[in-house]
Amino acid sequence: MPLHHAVVLALPGVLALDLGIPLQVFGSWQGGPYRLTMCGEKPGLVPMHGGPAVSAEYGLECLRSADTVIVPGQAEPLVPSAAVSDALAAAAARGARMVSICTGAFVLAAAGLLDGRRATTHWQFAASLATRYPQVTVDPKVLYVDEGEVLTSAGVAAGLDLCLHLIRRDFGARAANQRARELVTAPHRSGGQAQYIDLPVRPDRSGGLAQLREWALLNLHRPLTVDELVRRAGMSRRTLIRRFHLETGQPPMRWLLEARLSQARELLEASDLTVDGVARRCGLGTPANFRTLFKEHIGVPPSVYRDTFHPPTAADSTPATTT
Repeated sequence: MPLHHAVVLALPGVLALDLGIPLQVFGSWQGGPYRLTMCGEKPGLVPMHGGPAVSAEYGLECLRSADTVIVPGQAEPLVPSAAVSDALAAAAARGARMVSICTGAFVLAAAGLLDGRRATTHWQFAASLATRYPQVTVDPKVLYVDEGEVLTSAGVAAGLDLCLHLIRRDFGARAANQRARELVTAPHRSGGQAQYIDLPVRPDRSGGLAQLREWALLNLHRPLTVDELVRRAGMSRRTLIRRFHLETGQPPMRWLLEARLSQARELLEASDLTVDGVARRCGLGTPANFRTLFKEHIGVPPSVYRDTFHPPTAADSTPATTT
């Protein structure tokens, strides 16, 4: 298969971490399935916030061959030139997937690519994005938003979650988890997880629910309930549910469901367990219940997902013989 061409568009004032995340995730992947190019509005040096300028070998013409266009954020929201907006709009019209990190959402919005869509950005700039571009439904609380062909992330480190999500979408959970291990980062934080903003009491991340969630991930095969989580956490039901919302953006059972489906995806890709065996291992009930849930949330039946992402075995590739 041809390599997926990802183009990172660096604009003046680009944030070093926002720029470095896609360069590291896609560009340093030896033998990976992506081809990475960095471009600017014009070839040459691009001023970077708080650091030296970076050199862009290519200009906007590079967007014409992009499968995915990634716009990192700037220290202050940028109003791009007409040339940049036109090039982004043309790439999107051609079918390229459009992605922003942090305040890069302002660049996509200026090009009209977020109109009528849900989007996010760094929580400090969410109100400004909503005011400048009222056609955009801004969600300031989430890590990233996947609208199909247009995806946006919250500030800085959330860009890493979004890049891993792109790998998961393109090549499956196994590839994303492998890349996360190489980058020494958490393999999956769902887009609905909350940004840690304006919390009156910040939960203790060194213990408490962090340890409880770790325990739950090791016991997904069990029929876990909120009451069991309450007993293990040693807190009231109301407090547990509130803390889950603060730390993950989700109620406990929704978080458990996503964790089970994530494990199921990797098992379908990387193991030879039957669909029934995967359902049992992940605590997703009967095979029929598992198939229904998987199709509802992933979009295809488990068998189709496995056929798409499970690498063929030697037996699969051996021609049949006749006697």
